[in-house]
Amino acid sequence: MQKSELRKKYKTLRSGLDEESIEEKSLEIANRALQLPIWEKRYYHIFLSIAEKKEVNTEYLLHVLQGKDKEVVIPKSDFETGKMTNFLLTDHTVIKKNEWNIPEPQDGIEIPNHKLEVVFLPLLAFDKAGHRVGYGKGFYDRFLADCKNDIMKIGLSFFEAEEKIDELFSHDAPLDYCITPNRVYNFSNK
Repeated sequence: MQKSELRKKYKTLRSGLDEESIEEKSLEIANRALQLPIWEKRYYHIFLSIAEKKEVNTEYLLHVLQGKDKEVVIPKSDFETGKMTNFLLTDHTVIKKNEWNIPEPQDGIEIPNHKLEVVFLPLLAFDKAGHRVGYGKGFYDRFLADCKNDIMKIGLSFFEAEEKIDELFSHDAPLDYCITPNRVYNFSNK
């Protein structure tokens, strides 16, 4: 299926989710994250959910990371350059929604991409080979290109894998894992 078709399909599927099911599914995803072999790492990049787009609520996963004393890093997007800057999440971090309703840190301690070891990725769809479809702006593809080659890439999805995503590009970075409410997909051995 083409990326544009998948975007439309999964935006529609998400729009049918009510708040209670989003919370239940997000909690399941956070609990399944505990099965991953990632917990010896130190720096974890995680997106803050856009509630209006009915994204996976990453608050539960944030609690897991903080409970394990991990260094949590959150992004701030620059729509003019198409790049993200990453800031350490601390008790003093001020978070505000930008004009696209993305919760972002206002400033703080900047963490360079090369320090990051695990990244949790937003997505609309993914396939059985670990390819993902995002919103189409390329922020995460550019971001991942600037990270270490061995960074662990973990998608979060309310829905199960598509058979195959057509129209892949060389800069599309495949996932190592994807967590859904029902299972963990492992692509790291391919």
